[in-house]
Amino acid sequence: MNGPVKIALDSMGGDFAPSVLVKGAVLAHQESNGDFRLILVGDEVKIKEELKKNGAEGLPFIIQQASESIRMDESATLSLRKKDSSIAVAMQMQKDGEADAVVSAGHTGAVMTSALITLGRIEGISRPAIATYMPTQREKDGVLVLDVGANSECKAQHLLEFGIMGSIYSESVLNKANPRVGLLSIGEESNKGNDLILSSHKLLLESQLNFVGNVEGNKILKGSCDVVVCDGFVGNVMLKFAESIDGFLTSIVKKQIKRNLFSKLGILFLQASLKRLRKVLDYSEYGGAPLLGIDGVCIVAHGGSSPKAIKNAIKVAYHMSKKNVNFKIKEVLSSYWQRIRK
Repeated sequence: MNGPVKIALDSMGGDFAPSVLVKGAVLAHQESNGDFRLILVGDEVKIKEELKKNGAEGLPFIIQQASESIRMDESATLSLRKKDSSIAVAMQMQKDGEADAVVSAGHTGAVMTSALITLGRIEGISRPAIATYMPTQREKDGVLVLDVGANSECKAQHLLEFGIMGSIYSESVLNKANPRVGLLSIGEESNKGNDLILSSHKLLLESQLNFVGNVEGNKILKGSCDVVVCDGFVGNVMLKFAESIDGFLTSIVKKQIKRNLFSKLGILFLQASLKRLRKVLDYSEYGGAPLLGIDGVCIVAHGGSSPKAIKNAIKVAYHMSKKNVNFKIKEVLSSYWQRIRK
């Protein structure tokens, strides 16, 4: 890819748009080194107001007008009727080659619907999947989990495709050599699980992936594998539970501090360690989740994202574009289908 990566930011999506989105864009620009250029998509007047508040009127952002937006309480299919929504306009810009990637903290269903209709799927992929990065006990290491919400019901073939896409993303973007792929199940034995798990295990075992077998939920954060595949229903439940850990630990620590003077003194000594722990558990450190399987680059950020989370989501979009992840997925799938047909 020649020149800077062009990233369209849905500036009207999320719980705190456009303020947080514009702040995140400013932070990202400050760390861009000219590697990417941002297109702020949305209400031009409101975006310019936010840029002025941040003293960023002179920054080289492109502003693309979009007269509509999709609220979080609206249906996903509404995005098909709102042709001039910030999500739809951003997707169309990528379709037309005016942008290389889209980042949105807006309505996840609307983002997915718009991406599917406008960009389509990669040939050979029957279902896209949302992949999220989670920290593990292994320092400076993590695990990629997919699907975490795009598909509540799956077939074995879908989970195999998730494994292929997750492995390529992990190797290309997360720099994991020969990523270990695990299948989320209720037991490590190959005969454990429901019909979906049993049939998925067989397909994954026959694939050329570095499949390490079934992995139980209590092993994910231990770093027993680099990629975990599951259906979107289970994955989303797991993700929401994981997101609650930070708040739970914070609440427990605060209660301990209030108990007595010795607890307060102990916390003072542990402050540096607690700060590092909060950083590990902070979702904003990992940016957004790539929607893998779409014939384009689409990063889905949390609706309540902070400016730092938006900045990091933009960086995820840049790395996915720069590393040509979709091209590599197409190559592997082509090889896979040729081998199957022989």
